[in-house]
Amino acid sequence: MNFFEQQDRAQRNTGRLVLLLALAVASLITITCVALIVVLNYSGVVHTLVDPRYTQGRLVLYVALAVVGVVILGGLFKSAQLSRGGKVVAERLGGRLINLDAQGLEERRLLNVVEEMAIASGTPVPPVYLLDDLSINAFAAGLTPQDAVIGIARGAIATLSRDELQGVIAHEFSHIFNGDMRLNIRLVSVLHGILLLGLIGEVLLRNSGSGRSSSRSSRDGGSVSVTILIGLVLLVVGYAGTFFGGLIKAAVSRQREFLADASAVQFTRNPDSIAGALKKIGGHSLGSQLQASHAAEFSHLYFGPGVSRAVAGMMATHPPLEERIRRIEPGWDGLYPQVSVAALFDSQEPSGRSTPEAGAAAHFALGDAEQAIAAVGDPQMAHLRQARDTLRSLPAALKSAAHTSIGAQALVYGLLLGHDAELQARQLGLLRPELDPALLGVITGLRAELLSLDPGQRLPLLELALPALKQLGKAEFASMKGLLIRLIKADNRVELLEWTLLRIVERHVEGPRLPGGKQHLLELADEAAVLLSALAHAGHVESQQAAEAFAAATAELPFDQLTLRSPAQADLKTLSAALDRLNQLQPLQKPRLLKAMARCITHDGSIHPAEAELLRAVAETLDCPMPPLLANSPD
Repeated sequence: MNFFEQQDRAQRNTGRLVLLLALAVASLITITCVALIVVLNYSGVVHTLVDPRYTQGRLVLYVALAVVGVVILGGLFKSAQLSRGGKVVAERLGGRLINLDAQGLEERRLLNVVEEMAIASGTPVPPVYLLDDLSINAFAAGLTPQDAVIGIARGAIATLSRDELQGVIAHEFSHIFNGDMRLNIRLVSVLHGILLLGLIGEVLLRNSGSGRSSSRSSRDGGSVSVTILIGLVLLVVGYAGTFFGGLIKAAVSRQREFLADASAVQFTRNPDSIAGALKKIGGHSLGSQLQASHAAEFSHLYFGPGVSRAVAGMMATHPPLEERIRRIEPGWDGLYPQVSVAALFDSQEPSGRSTPEAGAAAHFALGDAEQAIAAVGDPQMAHLRQARDTLRSLPAALKSAAHTSIGAQALVYGLLLGHDAELQARQLGLLRPELDPALLGVITGLRAELLSLDPGQRLPLLELALPALKQLGKAEFASMKGLLIRLIKADNRVELLEWTLLRIVERHVEGPRLPGGKQHLLELADEAAVLLSALAHAGHVESQQAAEAFAAATAELPFDQLTLRSPAQADLKTLSAALDRLNQLQPLQKPRLLKAMARCITHDGSIHPAEAELLRAVAETLDCPMPPLLANSPD
């Protein structure tokens, strides 16, 4: 099952889950109404407390509205708390961001593994948080890939080898690809709304208990008695609802864990990596149990069970450790290795033949682009090796700059500087009065190395800088965005690649709209024509060549006829609106559009590295993480 099928399946599963939870809430309303009516009808004080004009029908309505209101408001409150993305989860678990301040060899090794995985899969490099916990565990959290974070416990980076760490990170990346993160965050929100009923019941019982001793009149005593009964009903119903909601959450989580394990093996081509990490959890005295105070709230997010192993059976959020290992390694002998926190880790690079350095290939063929499209959300080991080579080939000064706030800003400005000396002087003249002298000095210092980058290195470098850029405040980034637009327009023409790089930065720093995925390609003919027209004009100077490239591309699409737009009709404002609409395509509709894009840029028989970078950048704006193109088939 490929990336687009997984996305489609995730959407359908989300719909089923919403239906199940809606039925659970409806059941809660029914049970609560019945219980409260029984309490009010048969308590000894009901006739003195309830106005006879209030019929049972009206009472049922009021109780139902109250229960629905509590569940919805509780869910919305939790959803608002988590709306800032995965960083909220990481911070609630006590995580420390290490992208900008990796301390020691272990943290640098972790960051390097995450960056390799991100570049290999065509996804943005996520912020990485380290939990100060000696157990072996990790998680991915966020509403979308753009605001996803990776969290990992210190015990994992201290005890796992590099290959095992790679397997764990591949497992977490698969949760990002498969749409599990958004589903998990929704589960947390809805279950919090149901739990709120029980919490209200607790408050009523506690307050009525303290007020009972001070009540003097029989009417007051009756009020307290009814309050106690209502509190008891809410307590039982709320926690019962949370229990059954937890069963749904656990069942969904267990199945997604099996899928993530299998995806990690497929990505790394090394079953021992993920199996070895699972075995070390079994042999570690602390296992995977996290000590953070909010660990139970996010129990279904983790690589291994984050709460007590006493929670098992239908309530377990993870399959049994033994079953997960045997699915990966059927011949396992059942023995766990002895693991201590002080164990030395293997700092050597994994073995395997190397691929050519990024940008070394003179050109790619259509088949290479089609293989990259087929690997969207499903990268192979060859992509991982190429990502490793890309990181090694990047100048050390640029890699170091990507991990600081001022350096990341300098890289983005520098990537948009023109090669022409006169244009570059004009662009620097625009920046000089607007930027801090220290930032301007960093741009000047990195300028020569940025201008000498191979075309295939620009997008990976930008992805390395994204975690640092995400730490900018809204006002600070708004000012930066305005300057970037002025830089792009300095030569009175805007290149598609420049605009696409800006759009990537904008989407990841400001945050994307939540994916909808309801549109069919047949409903977006005009938008498809605008996108393919922009690509055709960007890759061909002659209008006849652009028309032929457009015709070759549209042959891949289910339209009788599409008309090539002129450059003015496919300007960047129109293209931006078209991409926003195309991003609402159903997942299974996107591969045809990607293949049409590949046909458009390969009309002349080959894909130059700059064209490959443009293809991947546009695909990224459509939420299709395309791995690097390879000059030969991935193994």
